[in-house]
Amino acid sequence: MREIINAIFYILRGDIPWRMLPDCFPPRQTVYAWFLTFLARGVWESINHHLVMLDRELVCREASPTAAIIDSQSAKTTEAGGPRGYDAGKNINGRKRHGTCQ
Repeated sequence: MREIINAIFYILRGDIPWRMLPDCFPPRQTVYAWFLTFLARGVWESINHHLVMLDRELVCREASPTAAIIDSQSAKTTEAGGPRGYDAGKNINGRKRHGTCQ
């Protein structure tokens, strides 16, 4: 199982196609099947959640955030493109881009 996890991390970290998995790892079909199984069962989300909680505790913060910030950004645009408007707060013509930070 450790070799399968190592192979999954190798693929994800290297951003390479599954078919390029070296022969020193288990067969790519086996590794990919386990990756899909973990994905379907929510294993990756669970691992990520626990790692975020541990990291927050290491820097003396609450394990779970109590608030989220919603941010927006105005970007200058050219004549081509979609709808645009005026951001009075920043005195800029352009498009509003929204993102969330947690």
